Amino acid sequence: MWAPSSWPTAAVFSVGPLSRREGRGWSLGQPRARDRRRGRGRAPGIPGPGGRSFARAALLSGSQTPSAEEGRSEPGAGARSRAAPACCENRRTRGCRPPSASCFVMARFWLCAGGAVFFLAFLVLHSRFSGSSVLREFIFQISWRTEEILYRLDVGWPKHSEYFTGTTFCVAVDSLNGLLYIAQRGDNIQKVLVFTEDGYFLRAWNYTVDTPHGMFAASTLYEQSIWITDVGNGSFGHTIKKYNSFGDLVQVLGTPGKKGTGLNPLQFDNPAELYVEDTGDIYIVDGDGGLNNRLIKLSQDFMMLWLHGENGTGPAKFNIPHSVTVDSSGRVWVADRGNKRIQVFDKDTGVWLGAWNNCFTEEGPSSVRFTPDGKYLIIAQLNLSRLLFVAAPPVGSIGYCSVISSIQLADQVLPHLLDISGKTGAIYVAEIGAKQVQKYVPLKS
Repeated sequence: MWAPSSWPTAAVFSVGPLSRREGRGWSLGQPRARDRRRGRGRAPGIPGPGGRSFARAALLSGSQTPSAEEGRSEPGAGARSRAAPACCENRRTRGCRPPSASCFVMARFWLCAGGAVFFLAFLVLHSRFSGSSVLREFIFQISWRTEEILYRLDVGWPKHSEYFTGTTFCVAVDSLNGLLYIAQRGDNIQKVLVFTEDGYFLRAWNYTVDTPHGMFAASTLYEQSIWITDVGNGSFGHTIKKYNSFGDLVQVLGTPGKKGTGLNPLQFDNPAELYVEDTGDIYIVDGDGGLNNRLIKLSQDFMMLWLHGENGTGPAKFNIPHSVTVDSSGRVWVADRGNKRIQVFDKDTGVWLGAWNNCFTEEGPSSVRFTPDGKYLIIAQLNLSRLLFVAAPPVGSIGYCSVISSIQLADQVLPHLLDISGKTGAIYVAEIGAKQVQKYVPLKS
């Protein structure tokens, strides 16, 4: 009886040359496609049982172990173990090569990427033309994922730092006239310092200032003025006062030296800060740890327009409202420091619009100001000694706080309140721990 295993083993290697497939390694006995088309790849002149060549019979009988490309055949499955891959059984073209696993992975990747691009493009177009606030908010969140804003410290500012002789609590920029006002606390010192934005010292004054907390420069073409909130217990405390650039007292709001909750006449208890619009309307946050926790809007002739004035954690309630600002879309932003959130109101009606709290799990905001282009809200966090750069939400949406970048200051610097130049975008930060004011400028400048 003829037995394939009785032939020399070397005859098996005449099946084909060494071959290598992607990721498979080298194998023996896999004929090249062109050899099969020319009738090569068999042991010449040696027919096997049933007309099969010896080489094929040898592979089927087990005298030669199939390569990894031919698959691992089960016993009795020799008819299926051929030189060509199993996936080619039903194909007309002989010697075809099946796609590798990496081809399938890449195809799926490009398919998913193309689908994602198409989906986002559809959302952008739909949100633009349909007016959907939900879609606008989604696109807003996506669009800021790769954005970044960077500021650098101006190490050459100010030119004369020796004038910082107390604890610097607040700062205000008069962009119209290129002036910077700084208020500091201490005994037997000048409470208000006036610098140029370039850092040159101009003058100082102390008239009727007891314990300054917040300030705002509200100059016009016809008047240079600075407002200061005073939280002292002396004869000028618990008031909000307006001065000219040389320290002359122009206006007093509240009852000097007497704290209270009254509205007629208007009384304050530790008023924290204010914001004055170009129209003359005034927004006041009253209650830096005192009796009051309220947001007040006054007209230019000091008549009350609306008020939110209750202590609590619900909407339009406060726990140490510490800073206030207004954006170009007519929204009032309040740093509700004790509640670790920012609350937003409509400036005309006082209606509560929403709140941000997802950025303030560790520390509440102590100061809020918008950049001149309105794209970013800059927030100071006192005890973390950190500045946050947050994307301003689109009109008609409050959404969630989305931090774009941050500046980590040294420990115990304690940034209290800040202000921004309307011309250069420079940030001036009053640091009560470091007892100084520092200037940060946009990196692009």
